[in-house]
Amino acid sequence: MKIVLTFLSLTLWLGAGAVAAAPPARAAKTPVYDVRTYGAVADGKTKNTVAIRKAISAASAGGGGTVYLGGGTYLTGPIHLASNITLFIDAGTILKFSDDFGDYLPMVRSRWEGTEVFNFSPLIYADRADNIAVVGRGTIDGQGAAWWKYLRALKDEHQKTGVWRTDKWRQEFSRMNPNLEWPDDRQNLEMGFLRPPLIQLIECHNVAIEDLTIRNSPFWTVNPVYSDDVNVRGVTIDNPLDAPNTDGIDPESCRNVHIADCHISVGDDCITIKSGRDRQGRRIGRAAENITVTNCTMGHGHSGVAMGSEISGGIKKIAVSNCVFDGTDRGIRIKSTRGRGGVVEDVRVENIVMKNVREEAITLNLYYTNAPPEAVSERTPRFRNIHLSGISGSAGEAGAILGLEEARIENVTLTDVDLVAQKGLSIKDASHVSLSAVRVDTAAGPSLMIDRSDDVHLFDVRTLTPHPATPVVELANVKRAFVHGAFAAPGTDIFLNVRGADAQSILVGENNLADAKIPVSVTKDVGPHAVQAPGLKVAAPSGGFGVTEHPLPPSPPLSTAP
Repeated sequence: MKIVLTFLSLTLWLGAGAVAAAPPARAAKTPVYDVRTYGAVADGKTKNTVAIRKAISAASAGGGGTVYLGGGTYLTGPIHLASNITLFIDAGTILKFSDDFGDYLPMVRSRWEGTEVFNFSPLIYADRADNIAVVGRGTIDGQGAAWWKYLRALKDEHQKTGVWRTDKWRQEFSRMNPNLEWPDDRQNLEMGFLRPPLIQLIECHNVAIEDLTIRNSPFWTVNPVYSDDVNVRGVTIDNPLDAPNTDGIDPESCRNVHIADCHISVGDDCITIKSGRDRQGRRIGRAAENITVTNCTMGHGHSGVAMGSEISGGIKKIAVSNCVFDGTDRGIRIKSTRGRGGVVEDVRVENIVMKNVREEAITLNLYYTNAPPEAVSERTPRFRNIHLSGISGSAGEAGAILGLEEARIENVTLTDVDLVAQKGLSIKDASHVSLSAVRVDTAAGPSLMIDRSDDVHLFDVRTLTPHPATPVVELANVKRAFVHGAFAAPGTDIFLNVRGADAQSILVGENNLADAKIPVSVTKDVGPHAVQAPGLKVAAPSGGFGVTEHPLPPSPPLSTAP
C-alpha cells in the first residue's frame, strides 16, 4: 500500500481539514486529516500527542483515512494506529519523539527480544489492526540517546554493586508483569528497564512502511510481530554505530514479509528474522516464514542479514538476494544455541557483494552462547536446507559453519563464492555439504578446513594465494568426501591434507594438481585405505607436511554401474 500526495491535494489541504487524498483513482474513498486542524503545532517544542491522537480517532471514526503531518517538526509521545489508517509524514517534515520516559506509560502488550511482556509503549504502535501504513518522504527521529544513556548507567551500577537499582520504571515493569514467563537467560529482563522498539506492530495484517528516513531508535527500529502481509520498501534507517541493540528491521514470527530497496546502518544487526525465545517461543510456536529481502544496502551493523538467535518458533522459506554489505561486522549470519529449540530451514541467499566485512562473511553458528552439551530434546536447535550462491567480497574470515555434535547442520551448499579474507572457511559438525566453484584467498592458513563432518562434495575449490607448507584444503575426521575439478595454483606446496583417525572414504577424483608439490598429504593417524587418489602420490608427513612421498595402497576399482 503506497500513498502518493499530489500538488493539487496538498493545495486543497490548506483550505480544508479533511479532503480527498491521492492516488486520484481512490481520492473519494481516502479522506485526509491534517493534524494541524486538531491543534498540532510544528515548532519542535510543543508536544502534539493529544492532537495526533485526535486526528487518528477522527479518521478511525470515519472508517479510515490518511493522518497527515507536513511543514515542520512535530514533537510527540507514542502514536497508536488503528485499522485503515495511513500515517503520512511529508517531505521536509520531522516527527520527533519525546525523550520523557513517562510519556510512554501506561505499558502495553509487547514482545521484547522474543519474550511477551508488558512494556513502555513503542513509539509507533498498533495491536490487532488491519490495513495500516507509515509512509512519506519525511524523517522519524526516535531521540534514542536518553534511553541509551539511562541503560548504560543502569548496567554500570549493576556491574559495580551486583544489584539492579530500584526505580519507578523497574517498579512499573514488575507490577505489569507479575507472572512473566522467564526465558532461560534472564539477565536482560531482570534489568527491568526495557527500551521500546520505534515501530512495533503486533498481530496486524496488510502493513506498509515506505520511503521514510528513520534515525535514533531507542531499541529495535522496525519490529512487526505475529503479522501477515508486511511490506517495508525504500526506507533509510540510520542509528549510531555505538547505539545498543538498535537493529534495523526485525520481523518476528511474521508471514509474507517483503523488505526491498532499503538502506540500513545501525548499532546491531541490519535485518534480523526471529520467532520467539526459549520455552515461551516453543509453546507459542509461530514461525517466521515466507520472507524476502532484496535490493538493499547495508552500512555499519553487526550483520547484514541475520536469522536468530531467537528461533524457537522456527524460521522457514527465506530468500535474500541482490544486496550489498559494506562495513558490517558480519555478512550472512544464522545464529542459535542449545536451549532455544526451533528449526531454521529452506533458506536461499544469492547475489551478495560484501566489502570491508570485519569478521565472517558467512556464519551458521549453533554456539551463539557456548551453552554446555545436553541430550537431544525440543531444546535442541537445528539448521538445514540452506543454500548460498553468488557471494563475493572481502572479510576478516571467509566463514564458519558450526553445528552441534548432537545436531549437525544438514544440507548446506555454497556455489560461486569468491572471497578474500584473513582466515579461510571452516566447517565443523555438518552433514551433506556441497561446495562448488568456491575460491577463498587467505592471508594465512588453509582456504578450507572441514572437521568432523560427512557426505562432503568439493568441486572446483581453489585459491590463488597458496602459503608455504600449508594445505589449501584440510579435511579432519571427515567421512565420505569427494574432491574433484580442482586446480592447484602455481607455488602450491600442499593442495589437500587429510588427518584424523576417523577419516574414511575420501575420494580424490579428476583434478589438475600438477602445480602442487604434494597433491595429497595424510597424517600418520589416517587409516591406510581412508583416502583413494588414483594416479596421485600421497605424502605421509612425520613432524610436518610434505616430508615423504609414497603411493597409497591400491584402491578398489570404482564402480561403473549406472
